[in-house]
Parts: sequence; structure tokens; C-alpha cells
Amino acid sequence: MLRAPARIAPFVLVLSLAAAALAAPPTPEQAARFVEEAEARLLQAWIRAERAAWVQANFITEDTQAIAAEAHAELLRLTGELARESARFDGLDLPPVVRRKLTRIKLSLPLAAPPDPRAAAELASLASELEALYGKGRWCPDDGRDCLDLGALSRILARSRKPDELLEAWVGWRTISPPMRPKYRRFVELGNEGARALGFPDLGAMWRAGYDMPPDAFAAELERLWSRVRPLYEKLHCYVRSRLVATYGPEVVPPDGPIPAHLLGNMWAQEWGNIYDLVAPGGPEGVDLTAVLRERKISPEQMVRIGERFFVSLGFDPLPETFWKRSLLTRPRDRDVVCHASAWAVDFADDLRIKMCIDVTAEDFVTIHHELGHVFYYQAYRDQDPLFRAGANDGFHEAVGDTIALSVTPAYLETIGLIDRRPPADAALSELMRRALDKVAFLPFGLVIDSWRWKVFSGEIPPERYNAGWWELRRRYQGIAPPVARSERDFDPGAKYHVPANTPYTRYFLAAILQFQFHRALCRAAGHEGPLHECSIYGSEEAGRRLRRVLALGASRPWQDALYEMTGERTIDASALVEYFAPLERWLDEQNRGRTCGW
Repeated sequence: MLRAPARIAPFVLVLSLAAAALAAPPTPEQAARFVEEAEARLLQAWIRAERAAWVQANFITEDTQAIAAEAHAELLRLTGELARESARFDGLDLPPVVRRKLTRIKLSLPLAAPPDPRAAAELASLASELEALYGKGRWCPDDGRDCLDLGALSRILARSRKPDELLEAWVGWRTISPPMRPKYRRFVELGNEGARALGFPDLGAMWRAGYDMPPDAFAAELERLWSRVRPLYEKLHCYVRSRLVATYGPEVVPPDGPIPAHLLGNMWAQEWGNIYDLVAPGGPEGVDLTAVLRERKISPEQMVRIGERFFVSLGFDPLPETFWKRSLLTRPRDRDVVCHASAWAVDFADDLRIKMCIDVTAEDFVTIHHELGHVFYYQAYRDQDPLFRAGANDGFHEAVGDTIALSVTPAYLETIGLIDRRPPADAALSELMRRALDKVAFLPFGLVIDSWRWKVFSGEIPPERYNAGWWELRRRYQGIAPPVARSERDFDPGAKYHVPANTPYTRYFLAAILQFQFHRALCRAAGHEGPLHECSIYGSEEAGRRLRRVLALGASRPWQDALYEMTGERTIDASALVEYFAPLERWLDEQNRGRTCGW
């Protein structure tokens, strides 16, 4: 008698074969197909999220915020799913391009969703809540005065010279961040959970893995670069502190200690240009570009077209007509927008835009050149595969725009007809001081934010020491101290946008170094002779060819290869920055003679 199970044997065989196929080790061919399909899915999700973000930034309503949050949550979910799937190809001998793309899938976002859908949804919600808390931040004085937002408080920090008024504004802004503290603690737990699911010890290690070198080696590289530029920073710090002592007195500014954070003209003491009037070296001043632009009645759009001509002079294609139709160049009268300057490639190809509420000022003229640096970088690598449509590393993208901004010199302004003749050579000292107050003063701050976060993510700074750890790092690197006692009831890191927004910050430190290395290499290609701070590469065919060749690589090769193409060097070299500011450094040495520097 035949038994019934004999009739279902073919079905059992099919199941066995399917299980065997699933258990079979993956192949390089499967990895290549996975990458191709993942790339297509990610590109669609990137574009959806970018379009939603553009609308949200240009039409701020609860609805557009919700739409943008939904698109970001979906992108986070998809990226996490693909990143976890990609882990099955770890250990395979794969073509370099496929291996590089698998790595980029894992590292394409600064946040990894945990595998549990509920935890992933909680993380996305926390990310939105933290950024919203910052964006809605206002300080409302107890005495019934009107509430002040970050812009109004920043203007006080920039313009006032009254210590009490500066202190009130500084403390007032930091009232927005204590409510973030418990949310940020949970955010760290969930972010680390997502990073561990991808094989990283914590979220900080995941960030450091994105630089074509072991995470610990990258951290050591940052310290090496800092050790090279720290002497210049300490000389600037010493001189600026002496001028602040002369202005406010030793009872406000310790003559041999850290500088109180509220006296440096910026809400976070990250750039000191707003106190130039207190530290100006004297002697002839350089070009008053703001006055020139206004006297000549240059409009915001004309400022952008001047910037475009800089890149065209280097051999880049002009911007598409859609750029001029779709960009936001001035503040609208009929709606709220995010005016923070930014550059966009909405379709990750040809839909290039900038969003900026341009004022006719020297500062915005330079910022336009910087933002267009991003735009022309997008344009240069648009033919790369989607996963390679990015900078060689995130510091490169910031550095390219800043490199071009370094070429906005008096010689350049004379060449394009904005000024009739250059100021005298001895006016260079004032220009170098202005630039150092932003570029050199920024260097240690560029390290502090991620140094703090990496220690938080790893557990080296536990939640009960969030604020203490923050100020220890600021004192160590910057020689900056809080102007009043702070405690763990405060959450001062949250008063800086990039912390609640979870935006990595090391890119800006790298850019601060790389831009001078790029500038020196391109100036050499252009045949420049003379001091580095006098060089402009405007109109140089050879500098343009080199720059276009490097930008076209996108992220298709390790950044060390791109750096070699640009400079002939395979390591980041801070000596170009030191060379650029050499005349100022010699002057600082003279001014600081007999003073006790350091803190």
C-alpha cells in the first residue's frame, strides 16, 4: 500500500532545493546585481527626499515639514535595509568598484536605523524632534521683553561691546537646549544600535569609517593636523586675548587664561571676525567690497553671475537655465524660508540650485563663490554612477568652494572691473587678520564637536557628564571657557545646530586645511609667483583643467587618489595654511613678545 507522503515528495524536494539555494554562499555576480538594484532604489529615494527638503526649506509650514520628515524616514528605512542586506557580501573577493559601492551604501547616511521597525521609527521621530526644538528656539526674557530668535541674539553677540548684554544673549540662547538632553540620550542609544547592526562598535566609529582608512588611524590623522596648526592658533589667541583685556579689563578677561566664550563676536566663538574692530592691526585697510558693490548697484543675481563667470573662466560649462529659474536668491516677502545658504542638486544630476537670501555685502559675495563651488562640483561628477556622486570625502566638498573663495583677492576684483586699482601692499596685513579671525580661529572648534560626539557615542563621556565633557574639550582645544558656571542641568552642545541635526562636523576641519593645500597647488599650476595670499586662479586654463579633472572623479576613488591628482601629495598637508598666513604670524610674534601665551 502506497502511503500518502509519497505523493508530496516533489513538493518537499522543491522546498529542500530552495532552502539550499538560500543557504548557498553569495557570489560576486549576486553582489554586483545587488549593488545595481540598490543604487537605482537609493537614487529614487534621494531625489524624493531632496525635493521634499527643498519645498520644506522654501515654504515652511507644518505640512511641508511633515512631508519632508516622511521622505527622510523612508530614506532612512531603505538605507538601513540595504545596508544590512549588503553585509552578506562581506568577506567575498569582489571587484574594487563593487566593494567600494557596498561600503558607500553602509555609509551613505550619518544615521543607521536599528533593525527593529519600532526602534527605527522612534529614532526617526527623535531626529525630527531634536531638529525642530533647535529650529523653533527662542529666548523669552523674564521681564516681558519680546522673545528673541537666534538671528537677533547673534546680532547682539556680533555688535554689542557691553559685557552684560553679551552675557545675557549668550545665556539666553542656551535656554533652548536643556529639553533636548533626554531625547539626545535616547537618540545616542538607538543610533549606536543601528551602527552595531552594520558591524560598527558605535555611531562615531561608523562616521570615521567613511574616510578610506581605519577609524582609529583617521582620528590620529586629525590630531596630527591639529598639532601642525596649533602654534599659529595659539599666537592668534594670545594676541586677541590681550586686546580683549585692554577693552574689557582683567576682571572680565583673565590675562593668562581661557577667553570667556561670549566676547568673541559669535554665538559659539567659532569665528571671530565680528570683533575685528577690537583687534585690527592698524595701518592701511583693504578693499571695502560692500561699499563697492553698493556704489555700483550690483544686484544679488548679478553677484551670482559674477561668481559663475569665475568658474567659466576655468573651463567649466555655464550653469543651466533652470538654475536661474529655480534658485532662491533673495528673501521672499510672502512666506517664511530657511535663509541659511546652501547648494543643491535636486535630481543628483542637472537640476542645480542655490538657496540663499543674498544681501549685497562682501561676506555674501564670498559666500556665493563658496556655494557655487558645491554646484560646479555637482555638475562635474553628474556622469558618475549614483553612489559615486559625492565628494572624494565630505571635506573635499566644503574645501572646493572655500578654495575658490580664497581667489577673491584685490587682483581678482581689479581684473573683473569691480575696483579700479588695488590697495597698497601693506594693506595685506589687515586682510590677513580678517581672514585669520575666521579661518584660523575656526580650526579647534572644527575638532571639538565631533570629538565630543565620538566620546559620547563610545561611552567615554557618559550622559551624566555631557556638559562637563563639552567644556573640557573646548578649554583643551580652543582655550575658551563659559562666562558663567554651567552644570549638568544644561546641555550646551545642543545649542549648536549640527548636534541636534546629527550633521557630522569633521568635514569643516578638513576643509579648513584642504582649501589652502588645494589653493597652493592650483596657484602653482596657474604659474603664480609671490605670496600665496595674493594668488587668484581666475582665468587659468591649467588650474581649471586640474580642478575639473579632480571634481569629475566624485567619490569613485579613495580621497588620497583625488588629492594626488590635485596636489601631487597623498596626505593632507597643513603647511599651505601656515604659508598663507606667514606674514601675519610674523607680526603676531612681534605683538606677543613678552606676553604669557597659552591657557
